[in-house]
Amino acid sequence: MTTEALQTALAAEHAAVFVYGALGGQTSRSSDPTLYAEVTAAYTTHRARRDEVRALVVEAGQDPVAAEPGYDLPADLTTPVAVADRALELERACAATYAYVVASTRGAQRAWAIDALLDAAVRTLAFGGRPEILPGL
Repeated sequence: MTTEALQTALAAEHAAVFVYGALGGQTSRSSDPTLYAEVTAAYTTHRARRDEVRALVVEAGQDPVAAEPGYDLPADLTTPVAVADRALELERACAATYAYVVASTRGAQRAWAIDALLDAAVRTLAFGGRPEILPGL
């Protein structure tokens, strides 16, 4: 089950990298520096996390799931509110994915997944989310 959970996380990270790349193209450092910084930081974090989880899958002796050719984006991302809403949705999905990984792993992999879950939960706050007792569930 561990490899299945890691593959699910890898697929989620592929999506996050794609979507944050698109969101970054819709933000402006000069007109909304806070949103720009949050989107940029999220992109960097998810790209690194994608590489980490890919390495865990390879270490488990499996072929990593490939990225899809594209992912769904809202038709209108022309406002900071729309960008933040999509980022919030994405972080909630990542939190749910990492909650699954936490439940499916042990030891160092579980500790890593807990860190990823906490990061996604905290990142939701930056995009307008509210604190939750059990993020990702």
